[in-house]
Amino acid sequence: MLDKENIELSQFKTLVIIFTIGSSVLVAPSILAADAKQDAWLSAILGVSISSLFILLYSSLAMQFPEKTLAGVNEIIFGKWMGKVVSLSYFSYFFVISALLLREIGDFLTTHIMVATPIHAILILFMTVVIFGTRLGIETVSRAGQIFLPLIFLLLGTIVLLITPQMYMENVLPVLEKGIKPVLKATFHFLGLPFLEFVVFLMLTPKINNLKKVRKPFLVGMFIGGFSIVTITFVAIAVLGASSIERHIYPSYAIARKISLGNFIQRIEGMVAGIWFISIYFKLTVFFYSSTLMLTEILQLREYRFLTLPLGMITILLSIVGSRDITYFNWMISVAWTPYSLTFGLFLPLLTLCIAIVKKKIAGNP
Repeated sequence: MLDKENIELSQFKTLVIIFTIGSSVLVAPSILAADAKQDAWLSAILGVSISSLFILLYSSLAMQFPEKTLAGVNEIIFGKWMGKVVSLSYFSYFFVISALLLREIGDFLTTHIMVATPIHAILILFMTVVIFGTRLGIETVSRAGQIFLPLIFLLLGTIVLLITPQMYMENVLPVLEKGIKPVLKATFHFLGLPFLEFVVFLMLTPKINNLKKVRKPFLVGMFIGGFSIVTITFVAIAVLGASSIERHIYPSYAIARKISLGNFIQRIEGMVAGIWFISIYFKLTVFFYSSTLMLTEILQLREYRFLTLPLGMITILLSIVGSRDITYFNWMISVAWTPYSLTFGLFLPLLTLCIAIVKKKIAGNP
């Protein structure tokens, strides 16, 4: 039988915050600025606002089936065999994201910090830590998140404070120079990373104590994490300018390299890397744990831990062969990812919720 784990609402909120920051703290500014230019921060605000609707959708679906994971809900709504097919599609989605997140770590380290280190070594080392976290369980991971969250905000706040003297407000002007269309286009691409990915939390909701109150911490966590992305996007534009951000793959890392206080405090880009390593570890662990749990339920197994090692090895392999190079990877997440994620993050959950409501009305339940 699968372990019975319990996640407090505060721990769930912490996971949502760290998950939202995730990989977005490094790549979101460049994705947004590619279309919206100096209005990228407006696109970020709009994206966070729209994403609250996704939270309402996911929390409503979770409360319809409080004791079921997404895999269990699929079998109830679509039938046993069709439900397994839908769950397998979700498994592939979660698993692909796990591989892409792992590859993102490898690309970042081999291009900016450990350039002489083989990417395979980095992927194996990081995935080993993820496997250990997954085997300990999501309750342990969520408790660890409460320890690391203050450190993330301390580092992020320090970076913003130290870079403030190099901010130039003329870089964010004029507002809406080319109208609203570029802002909306950038917002669309922003929704796929990370907000449509929140659907993965439907694998964790049965473990939450007092699920009826999950909507508030879900929303609050998303808004706090989203505000962090808005802040770093605004700061990046004000410091570097929109045209410069487009040329940088990791703008937040670039602005940290510009920090110099009295020729004493400088080159503290390692703080940005620290924020990213922590946040992406938790995001990757959530996805890897959820994909492992999804496959366990599909196959009707009693234990998920023995799957972690083989799935971890496949994740490493997929991260290597799934992306040719960093250029292809960044094109994929900035252009193709949101249309792909819409299927799993919006259309399927919305269809599932509608069918669930209709079934309950037909059965005469409120």
